[in-house]
Amino acid sequence: MVAQLSEIANKSFDYVILGGGTAGLTVAGRLVQNTDKSVLVLEAGEANLDDPKILLGGATWGANFGNPKYDWAFKTTPQKYSNDRELIWNRGKGLGGSSAINFCAWIKPPAADIDAWEELGNPGWNWKAYQKYTMRTEEFTAATEEQLKEYAFTHNIEYRGTSGPLKTTVPLTSLPANKIFLEALQKQGLRLLHDPYGGDVTGCYEASANLDRKTQWMRSYAATAYYLPLKNKPNYTVLTEATVARVLFSEGKPGEDLVATGVEFIHGGKLHKVHAKQEVVITAGALKSPQILELSGIGRRDVLDKIGVPIKVELPGVGENVQDHTFIGLSYELDSKIAHKTADVLRDPEVAKEHARLHVAGDESLYRLGITAFSYFPLQLGSPNATDAIVNEVTKYINDKKKSEKLPPGLAEQYDIQLRILKDKTLPEMELIAVPTYMTFKSAPESGKAYLSVLAVLQHPFSRGVVHAKSKDPLEHPEIDPHLFECSQDLDIFAENFKFARLVANTEPFKSGFVREMDPGPEVQTDEQIKEYLKNFSSTCYHACGSASMLPREKNGVVDSELRVYGTKNLRVADLSIAPLEVAAHTQATVYGIAEQMADILLDSA
Repeated sequence: MVAQLSEIANKSFDYVILGGGTAGLTVAGRLVQNTDKSVLVLEAGEANLDDPKILLGGATWGANFGNPKYDWAFKTTPQKYSNDRELIWNRGKGLGGSSAINFCAWIKPPAADIDAWEELGNPGWNWKAYQKYTMRTEEFTAATEEQLKEYAFTHNIEYRGTSGPLKTTVPLTSLPANKIFLEALQKQGLRLLHDPYGGDVTGCYEASANLDRKTQWMRSYAATAYYLPLKNKPNYTVLTEATVARVLFSEGKPGEDLVATGVEFIHGGKLHKVHAKQEVVITAGALKSPQILELSGIGRRDVLDKIGVPIKVELPGVGENVQDHTFIGLSYELDSKIAHKTADVLRDPEVAKEHARLHVAGDESLYRLGITAFSYFPLQLGSPNATDAIVNEVTKYINDKKKSEKLPPGLAEQYDIQLRILKDKTLPEMELIAVPTYMTFKSAPESGKAYLSVLAVLQHPFSRGVVHAKSKDPLEHPEIDPHLFECSQDLDIFAENFKFARLVANTEPFKSGFVREMDPGPEVQTDEQIKEYLKNFSSTCYHACGSASMLPREKNGVVDSELRVYGTKNLRVADLSIAPLEVAAHTQATVYGIAEQMADILLDSA
């Protein structure tokens, strides 16, 4: 179904899209649907279509991580403030990108987090637009009557898309472990939300997942939504195993904006070229998009000098302002007297094989499971005794940075918004998730036992990282330094989130539902011990953003509000790298929303 090199090399296309992941296929799909203009997608990975390792989406959490067929498996530099650990940052490789290997969680942020993007100087990037575009993506299937008997999977249809290509639904049936988790959260003051998809996410709820009931609960992702239904359109061309080397520009007059005329890419070990008649759109994600810009001569002068690439547009914001969610797990052995449904049994290859057979046959299997018990809440609720001290320390940190003039352009405004959110008694700064399997890294699970892992997730880090090309070799991974916990208050907030997770676990009915805490275990009690556990065993939540921030140019912006790269006429970036501030949500829905809005911008300017 994908094209051959001979159909692409030295040919011309109206739109050339660099990256066939979540954003790239969404932009491409909308363009070929709504215009007869030719669209080419270049994807570095394989097609990976009709692959059961991808399609068995439920309960395959992390199963394809580390496999080079599906995962880039980027590695960070040693993290000074996290005991010099090097972290693996997994990212999807192949058609569909990370939507092909993620945990299928369909989560939206609070409206205030998206409105903050507009406040930072990006007209049209607000909650109203976000809701419009994410609902356009989605086709939601409500819970069945049978599911409603077990749990109140409530929803407001005004907040759910009903005709989009991406399928979402309520996975399987309510899990006993989810129930005790959500009830314990309510005992600690969190409200049970009727529907968290309308911009108010403060509370706890059962979430939706990207599973398609019409295809026997298989994963619904960018390739099934935006490529396969449109693959036979004559104006849609996709080339896989094509690694972008650089964007090409015409030689214009000095001082004029650059015009992107094509792209160089590597296929079969050789360098090839393709021409772009209208637009080039980079959709390679927050870790690869800044590298492509730098290899093309756009970025920080010191970085380009170091890698030996002549500068075409000096943009100091390229590869800067990186933010990510970080999670830590607490794992609990569940009481065997209760018939729990967890993914733990799938660690046995024979059991996994049988459940895969049941799944394909349309029978109930554990591959219909989802991670659906979520909660978001303010610092004031999760840590009322420590809130004032943390807010004061963050305020001092920001003011000291401002006085010393050590803040890069634009960061002061971002910090002001983050501080406002931190102080707000209604907006979330903390997150807890219940994962029905063993998902911690200190100890190992025991065969035949069921576990629930509670994940605490840092939402709006004040630390800022960087992603830059190491050399001008496009096959070499970029250097990734998230500067994890460089702002010590991030670690303070994270520790409070951890302590609240443990408090919830020791609240009824959760407390009676587990036998013992596996990780970190009873030996971790003091603040110092907790912080060491966080430094040693926390992990990325795979939500990096900001490396090509949508901000005014003088504020270290890389793209404007039409996602056009400053200093160019027709080069754009459309993926999570453009998000100037992290959001309190798992970011899949946000990437689809960015891509849908990019498609409309392109169609309006065609």
